[in-house]
Amino acid sequence: MACQLVADVGNTDTVFGLMSLSGREILASWRISTGVPRTEDEYRVLLAALLASGPEGAGPIRRGVIGSVVPAGDRTLRRVLASVVKGPVVQVTARSELPIRIDVDEPLTVGADRIVNTLAARYRFGRDTIAVDLGTATTFDCITADGVFLGGVIAPGVSAGLDWLARSTAKLPRVELAPPPEVIGRRTEACIRSGVFYAAVGAVDAIVRRIRESWDSDDILVVATGGFAPVIGPHASSVDRIEPLLTLEGLGIAGAHLDR
Repeated sequence: MACQLVADVGNTDTVFGLMSLSGREILASWRISTGVPRTEDEYRVLLAALLASGPEGAGPIRRGVIGSVVPAGDRTLRRVLASVVKGPVVQVTARSELPIRIDVDEPLTVGADRIVNTLAARYRFGRDTIAVDLGTATTFDCITADGVFLGGVIAPGVSAGLDWLARSTAKLPRVELAPPPEVIGRRTEACIRSGVFYAAVGAVDAIVRRIRESWDSDDILVVATGGFAPVIGPHASSVDRIEPLLTLEGLGIAGAHLDR
């Protein structure tokens, strides 16, 4: 079966996905660090190794799709994808002709991730949606049932508190973001983990509540996506669904629309 290779380039991680040409099925996905400097040759070797570990039976890669919020690496990535894709390589931007509408004051400043989240939400859910993207930043995308991006909220990412504590204090250690076994920590590390984790969960619930109060809609679906969605999503009472790869799906659907 012919497929497409999509790349969701974030500030912290880049997620590659091998998808059906329609963009509706993810065959395999891989997450690598965006911040590691790589030459074009190193990128090709890494990508070849990832693709070699993919599912058996995947046919030729007929399309490449890029969605990036890190412009500095876009040219290199386009060349790398062009070397492995037997077809066009397209990049999603605010100028891309897609079956959605960006209804904000400065539409050309909207990131590719929020654009494809809107596209995925339109086709996947068909109802007013708040897409909570839990990555380097936490974004709350307000998307109507018919695919209109109304704007939203951008907040510090869920790991921001951990990074700030590690940089700004002499004695507090750096800990990993994870659900604590109990709210009241009995060691310094446990106290930090509990504080940062529940601050992130509480922020999601509080912002979603305020969006609901401001948005004149009686049928809003709240979807958590992004790298931290499986960690934070299950503990946020406002979250209805957890779809960690929603942005990747949106890129796949965008590729099908742009390659016509």
